Amino acid sequence: MQLIRNILLSLKNIHLQSLIGNGVMAAFGMLTMALLYRALSLKEIGIYVFFMAIFGLIDTLRSGFLTTSFIKFYSGTNEMRAREVAGSAWAIALVITAILILINGIVYILPLEITDEGIFLLIKYFSLISLATLPTFMSSLVLQADKRFDRYLWVRLINQILFTGTVIVLMTLKAANLQSIILTYIMCNLSASIIIMIFGWSRINSLRFTTKNSIKQLFDFGKYSVGTYVSSNLFKVIDTFFISYFLGPAALAIYNLSGKLIQLVEMPLLSFASSGMPSLSGYFNNDDKDNMMFVMKKMIGIVSILIFGIALLSIVFAEPIILAIGGEKYLNTEAVNLLRIFMVMTVLYPADRYFGLTLDVIHMPKINFYKILCMLAVNLLADYIGIMLFKSVYAIGIASIFPIVLSIFIAYVPLNRYNAFNFWNMYVIGYREIKGIIIKSYNSLFPKENGTTR
Repeated sequence: MQLIRNILLSLKNIHLQSLIGNGVMAAFGMLTMALLYRALSLKEIGIYVFFMAIFGLIDTLRSGFLTTSFIKFYSGTNEMRAREVAGSAWAIALVITAILILINGIVYILPLEITDEGIFLLIKYFSLISLATLPTFMSSLVLQADKRFDRYLWVRLINQILFTGTVIVLMTLKAANLQSIILTYIMCNLSASIIIMIFGWSRINSLRFTTKNSIKQLFDFGKYSVGTYVSSNLFKVIDTFFISYFLGPAALAIYNLSGKLIQLVEMPLLSFASSGMPSLSGYFNNDDKDNMMFVMKKMIGIVSILIFGIALLSIVFAEPIILAIGGEKYLNTEAVNLLRIFMVMTVLYPADRYFGLTLDVIHMPKINFYKILCMLAVNLLADYIGIMLFKSVYAIGIASIFPIVLSIFIAYVPLNRYNAFNFWNMYVIGYREIKGIIIKSYNSLFPKENGTTR
């Protein structure tokens, strides 16, 4: 009983809750993708990937404006201030969504001849997806800022279980095709949004507390962070366009399959970003520079070591992984070696991600924005040269490393001026923290009494 009680107590740790939540979602995401790769043809999967990439790019106008700014101004405030920020964020989200739907409606009724199936489906269904996903998006902001990662997990689980379950039903009925999958995505998001609003987790009732001052604060910060979010999302879209245009939808399906394991890397990245952002903001708001920078270094060190382990296993077992996710037809394609290339690069992701996060916290979103523009230029040039010289999907994969290295260098300079630190020392701190966590967890689960283990 004591062991069970200690396990339950350890689960109250917000970092662990966030990590478990992202782990569960990564597992569901991999399962869903494995199902889709078996249910759809190579061409259909390529079109679906293109469709979701373009939708994701446009949707970052909403998420980019609000994600960082909401958590920054909401975390650690009193209830009245929290209501104002939540209501003002909802007002901005509704306006952005309305503008996007209006533009989509105009494009839809124009007599345009669209030959690309991915673009056609996007124009047809964009407005429905935007409305269906709005409450779940807003609830994710509120629950992350409130550090309610238990509820945040439920928000994501409701949506993912509905989607995965419906895909299985469609496959059983042999009714799985590109359009039915997209409609399933919309209906599952809509169902999850209705459930979340019934529980009150989205704080839509805070709309009446909207203030001009809070809207201005969110807008002034968001106008820089949205550029960073949109530009960051452009990396995937640029790669998607190059592969789709020069190599075709089948090559895009192979490229996307190889990158799916990055979800496992995103798991600790997202976990520590979600739980660490409020902590970084809290220390900064209390003018505790040293502790804020220590949290940043600790996050980078811990996550880098965790990702190194994942990457090593993925490189060794690349073939079984591709077989499990995509099926036997992908084993003799570029997917296996692309997976190895991607996993080597992921070790650099934590420094890139958390440097950018910290720049936002210390009110330097402009640097993030200009940094992303430089990365985009390098990525575009590397993709173009690679595809022209080698005409291979490998070239796009290898080209991805150049903007990441550039990003880390650009962000390190201002952060080091703000509070000097040694780059490599972050990994030493991460090793010490992991060692301490393991020892503490062991002693918590198996406490000693009078020199004997109980």
